[in-house]
Amino acid sequence: MAETKMAETLNGDSDQPLLTAEGLGKSYGHLMACRDVSFALYPGEVLAIVGESGSGKSTLLQLLSAQLTPSAGSVSYRMRDGVMRDLAALGEAERRFLFRTDWGYVHQDPAMGLRMAVSAGANVGERLMAVGWNHYGRIRDTASSWLERVEIDTGRIDDAPRTYSGGMRQRLQIARNLVTEPRLVFMDEPTGGLDVSVQARLLDLMRNLVSELGLAAIVVTHDLAVARLLSHRVMVMKGGRVIETGLTDQVLDDPCEPYTQLLVSSILPA
Repeated sequence: MAETKMAETLNGDSDQPLLTAEGLGKSYGHLMACRDVSFALYPGEVLAIVGESGSGKSTLLQLLSAQLTPSAGSVSYRMRDGVMRDLAALGEAERRFLFRTDWGYVHQDPAMGLRMAVSAGANVGERLMAVGWNHYGRIRDTASSWLERVEIDTGRIDDAPRTYSGGMRQRLQIARNLVTEPRLVFMDEPTGGLDVSVQARLLDLMRNLVSELGLAAIVVTHDLAVARLLSHRVMVMKGGRVIETGLTDQVLDDPCEPYTQLLVSSILPA
C-alpha cells in the first residue's frame, strides 16, 4: 500500500509504470544467477538494488537494460508513444536507439562508458550528434554547459578523459549520459572505487541531477548509504532472489529479513 501511494505521489495523476519485470530469471547451466524477479518502476522513481557480491544484482541490471537475454520471464518498457514493449522483441537497432535517447548507463568503471582517447567535449557531443544535432557551435556550448553542471572546469573541455582523475571521469560519464535528458538511467556501483570524500561529492551531484531532471533510475550498489541517499525504494537480493523490498527508509530502518538486518547492522558504528 505504501509503495502504491508513493507511485501516485511521484506520477501525479498517472499510474502507468515506465518499466516492468515479470518472473525475470537468468541461468547459466545449472547456476541460477537471477530468478523470479517481478516489480514495476514508475517515472521519476529511483530504485536501489542492494546485496553482497554474487547476490545477482548486476545480472539483474543487465537483464533490465536488455544487455542480457532472460532465461525466464520478461522486461517491458513504456515507449514515448505510451505503448509497453517487451524488450526481448526489440531489434538491435531499436535497443541502440533506446540507449541513445531514452536510456543512460553509468558504469562503475568510467572507462567503459567513455571514449578515453577523445576530448571531454567530444564525449558529451557524440551523444547529441547521435540524436540528430549537427551544429558544431551549439553542440560545443551544450557540452561546456554540462561540464560546468557536473563541476568540471570548462577550460578542460578539449582534454581527454585519460588525463582526468577518477572522480572527474565519473562526473564526465554522468554528463555524457544525461545530456540528452533520458527518461531512465541505469547505474552500476556508480561510486565504487572512489575515495570517501569524492563519493560524497558525486552522490550529492547525482541526487540533485536526478531530482532536477525528474529521472527514473535503477541503482545497483552494495553500499546502503548510497541507497539511502539516492533511492525511494530498495530491493534486497540474496542468492539471485529478491528477499525484501519496500520504501528505502522503511527497509533500512526496520528490516524484516535476517539477511537485511545483517546488512544494515554491518554499516552501523560499533
